[in-house]
Amino acid sequence: MNLNKSLLRQSHFLGTKIRNLRKRNNLTMEDLSTRCIRINAEAAPSVSYLSMIERGKRVPSQDMLEVIAEVFQKDLAYFLDGDDATVDLTPAKGSRGGIHGMPLEPGFLFSPDILQIAIPELLSQTGTGGRQFAQLLIRAHQEHHQNHFPELERAAEEIGQKQMPLSVDQLLALAKKVGLSIRWFSEVPTELLDELGVRSKNVTTSYFLPPGTLHLNRVLEMHPTRLKYELAVHIGHAVLHNKDGVKSSMSVGGAHERSDSSTLATQDILHAWRDFESSFFAGALLCPKLPFRQLLDRHGYEISSHQAAGVSASVAMRRMTAVSPYQHWHYFDAYTPGKLKAVYRGNGIPLPWGNMRQVEDPCQHWAVFRMFEAQMLQHSAQLSLLDVQGQPRIYCCESTKVVDLAGNPHVLCAGIDLNPAIEAQGIDADSMAQDLKQLCVSKGGAAELPAAIKASLTTISNVLNINWVARSLQKPAQLICSRGNSCPREPACYEQCVSR
Repeated sequence: MNLNKSLLRQSHFLGTKIRNLRKRNNLTMEDLSTRCIRINAEAAPSVSYLSMIERGKRVPSQDMLEVIAEVFQKDLAYFLDGDDATVDLTPAKGSRGGIHGMPLEPGFLFSPDILQIAIPELLSQTGTGGRQFAQLLIRAHQEHHQNHFPELERAAEEIGQKQMPLSVDQLLALAKKVGLSIRWFSEVPTELLDELGVRSKNVTTSYFLPPGTLHLNRVLEMHPTRLKYELAVHIGHAVLHNKDGVKSSMSVGGAHERSDSSTLATQDILHAWRDFESSFFAGALLCPKLPFRQLLDRHGYEISSHQAAGVSASVAMRRMTAVSPYQHWHYFDAYTPGKLKAVYRGNGIPLPWGNMRQVEDPCQHWAVFRMFEAQMLQHSAQLSLLDVQGQPRIYCCESTKVVDLAGNPHVLCAGIDLNPAIEAQGIDADSMAQDLKQLCVSKGGAAELPAAIKASLTTISNVLNINWVARSLQKPAQLICSRGNSCPREPACYEQCVSR
């Protein structure tokens, strides 16, 4: 009875506090309602009822408030202490994507006319192909927008009607609907040397010929998730670009597409951009934003969620970065220790080298490279400390080892920057990261988490609802670096990195 009276008396502050907690954790009312339903379906508020609570029009029951408190890992006393919480608690987003650019001063040297002259010369001197440069531009664009492209999402949802999972037969029907006729061909994987002399198996899996014929490799019939992805990509090309023929063939393997020239051709930019748009469309078609977010939420963002969605782990992990209410993600696809084939950094994580080039001294403690040592296909969570602009940040990731259609092992890695989530809970993230770094240095580069820090990060993992964050806390935190020659460990392991 006393609690109910207190709820009624503090209803205005209570609603404001719930709204601020929801906003600073980047949750929509629908997200919060879904999270509550998972905990207690009977006591969970609907979206409309949440709206009335936040506006002070309704007062939640004790059971309902307990469910909301569990989502945000708060005691009931937090909502009933009588303190006015009218201050907006939504943290500033800062630079979009978490990527820090350089100031373009003096401005006249960065005019379009000057850049059009300087960029081709730069590419020629560095041996960078026009297509490589195009991919770098697209990656920067993707990271700047934190992987959110609503117009592509809408186009995919209009075609797929937000169905998930989609079967091969449904995708074949959609392909026919957009005017694609299917032809099959046979080709087996062959060994190729990439631009660095590394051997890997590669195979052409599909290609499009105008006006409307899609050729599919029969090897795809034995790999339905890859077949669905390739069909979705070509459906995207047909929908977005009316089957105009500007679409590269698709292949699987560790070798990058070779570039015969370092000159910058307009066609290179166009091909790379069309590839990106069609690939993003494919992910949105196979994993529509709302249904896939709800699936991930039910499964705590486990990588195994891809099975329920009927897609590959790669598609699911890339889509996590686009649909999660938490914005600070990265995604890597690594072929051999030291070579990243796919990169997304919506959290500002420094790359260990330039535009997806292999290096001689990759940090041996990066989770994505450590996974290559695993004898079996498995997954592993890791908490890492990495210096960014001279200040350590706390990253957490989940890596999984898979084999592609051509038979090449590679490692997928999805991860988040924990600092914004720590700050959202009112904790000094910079101090926590600095303390953890010093502890790791004193322990030779890896250290068990102190009880207080472990408790705080456990709370944060529960708020984020990402299961592998909690798993990473059971293992020593690892001190990592962007390059072996800048190793922060004492003693440094640079020579070990080179020998490996």
